[in-house]
Amino acid sequence: MLNLKCLPICSFNENIAYVHKDCVDYPLDGLNTITRVEIHGGALPLCAFLNVTDDARLVKPNEIALNKEAFKLLSLPEGARVSMILAEPPMSLNMVRKKILGHVLSLNEYKAVVNDIKMRKYTNIEVASFLTAFNSFVTVPEVVSLVEALTAERNLFWDEEEIVADCYTIGSVPANNVDLLVTAIVAAYGIPIPKVVIPNNISCYGTANAMKIFADINKSTIELRRLIKEDRGAVVSYEALPIAKVLSVLKSVGAFLNIEDDALAMAQLLALKISAGVNHLVVDIPVGPKTLVKNAQQAIKVRKFLEYAGDNLGITVDVVVTDGREPVGEGIGAVLSARDVMRILKRKDNAPAGLTEKALFLAGRVLEFDPDLRGGQGYKIAKEILDSGRALDAFTQIITDQGRNQRIELGSLVHEVLAPNSGSVLSIDNKIVKKIGRLAGADKYQEAGIFLLKKVGDTVAKGEPLYQIIACDADDLAMALSFVDANTGYEIGK
Repeated sequence: MLNLKCLPICSFNENIAYVHKDCVDYPLDGLNTITRVEIHGGALPLCAFLNVTDDARLVKPNEIALNKEAFKLLSLPEGARVSMILAEPPMSLNMVRKKILGHVLSLNEYKAVVNDIKMRKYTNIEVASFLTAFNSFVTVPEVVSLVEALTAERNLFWDEEEIVADCYTIGSVPANNVDLLVTAIVAAYGIPIPKVVIPNNISCYGTANAMKIFADINKSTIELRRLIKEDRGAVVSYEALPIAKVLSVLKSVGAFLNIEDDALAMAQLLALKISAGVNHLVVDIPVGPKTLVKNAQQAIKVRKFLEYAGDNLGITVDVVVTDGREPVGEGIGAVLSARDVMRILKRKDNAPAGLTEKALFLAGRVLEFDPDLRGGQGYKIAKEILDSGRALDAFTQIITDQGRNQRIELGSLVHEVLAPNSGSVLSIDNKIVKKIGRLAGADKYQEAGIFLLKKVGDTVAKGEPLYQIIACDADDLAMALSFVDANTGYEIGK
């Protein structure tokens, strides 16, 4: 038996066990490869990957140390007595090998893979192998099987509600924070909309980052039920759902591999929404050269897949195609995105028109899930809800009930990027402006980012500001400006 110890190390989705080379409980001679072990002593055995050290300051010969994630999962105090045995590789790795060889996997085989990933029996390398094989060749029914495997433990049901709706945009288009606006409008109308979002601590973009400016998003499923019952809408982190354990692994490894694949994105999207109990979903597909879906033909393919998957999974899906060639709103960064949202809800004269129109369009499509509405009425009613102030009231109530956060001001370092020549803005490179925002520190500071002053079609004079870079740190600003010297992200011509 060994004494349990916690090491303050984060290993990003892997359980790691550390033992001394002279471990008193396990002979380590001959170990020369990745070794799986099971640790017994808790309510359930814990699978971990063995690391060996000769530094007794980290772990003594009579100890076993776990990284923070594994220690939390084992749920035992430091000093507890545990045992360690060699573990066999999970049987589901045979399914991964089949997929690598180009075979079609069954629902039960996907369930086995998903369960072992959830139990952290896979190394990140093995998860990467599965994702790479899935990305290389997959049938549409297989994607449906993966969604069913991911949602096998769905725990949110809204039995008293015939329609539980949501809206989701595929891919990352800058300044596209329509989700909070759609949530406010739909909740004000009375259709329940449990907006379950995925926080991203290494990106300045997304609904979760903007909502955290307003309110606490870390809520239990019990709290989510209360919020939906009382306010009809909520914007909360997915971390309370069972799907979070496996989805977080798939998303982090997929992001590391830079996998941009329709099938994987669709599977994760549908699984997340179904796990939250959504049965009516509007999917927005922005199309543009720098988006996930780059042309009309690809958009048609994605639409048909979503319709097929929805029919087989029991969820009504309405797919719309929108323009993804430029940023939608004006603010890129958490505070700046939140400011766009409030300008629209408060009907300010300087509210971004593009973001307003897109939010009304998408909210209108969600409202038309109501069988009492005729086709085409959704936009009109969404606009009435926004113009009357009902959407602002609904969003204010959601913020209050989730726990309002203190106001955050923008960064104090501001630099205007000027037009190098006169003409019209022909295009804005989404990827470039997002990168400039990251370089300016928006990944580290909620207060940093980019505020766009000119959009496609606008006329500019030489020396006129195109956008503002807002930073909190002088080094971040200098790095962003160095990049901008080579590429502003704007194409200006006659």
